[in-house]
Amino acid sequence: MSGSSRADDGEASTERLPPRQVVTRKFPVMSMAPTPVLDTADWSLTLKHGVRPLRRWDWAGFDALPRQRVVRDIHCVTRWSKLDTAWEGVSLDDLFADAGITPPTGFVLAHSADGYSTNLRIDDLLGGRAMIATRYDGQPLPPEHGGPARLLVPHLYFWKSAKWLTGLQFTARDEAGFWELRGYHMRGDPWREERFADDE
Repeated sequence: MSGSSRADDGEASTERLPPRQVVTRKFPVMSMAPTPVLDTADWSLTLKHGVRPLRRWDWAGFDALPRQRVVRDIHCVTRWSKLDTAWEGVSLDDLFADAGITPPTGFVLAHSADGYSTNLRIDDLLGGRAMIATRYDGQPLPPEHGGPARLLVPHLYFWKSAKWLTGLQFTARDEAGFWELRGYHMRGDPWREERFADDE
């Protein structure tokens, strides 16, 4: 990664900080509802095309997939940024390869155990740009940060990195998720300040 920063609350970075963001050392906990506590014995991830199931993984099957470790900066729409966050998980490229599919549409809805959803473009998920993370900073992902498994799409605002992930649904069109239905931007690029629907 290029650029440098001082990771103190309230102090700005240089090239690594999108417009109007502030660096924090903390990892704020934000969600639309109380934190669900999910047992890996009961967890599963379902891949669908519309309503048709394509593949389902239980925890043991998912945990056996190839793993990657990445260090990325993350940016919340509420204007905090956290630099050099370390994650481990399964890339979306490897997940789709294990399912034996090429994405059949250009869009996905990510679904969470608490009823949350968010929309993403396929090109924001492939080429090593996204993973399903199960570990953070060398430890199993805690429930408050989306454990046991969350989506990680660090180049977009962090509401796109759905916590408590349980499903990915290919959709024929770009269908709005929870926050998008409430006025948030359909893509959410922090470098373009795509916070709200009219931010173009």
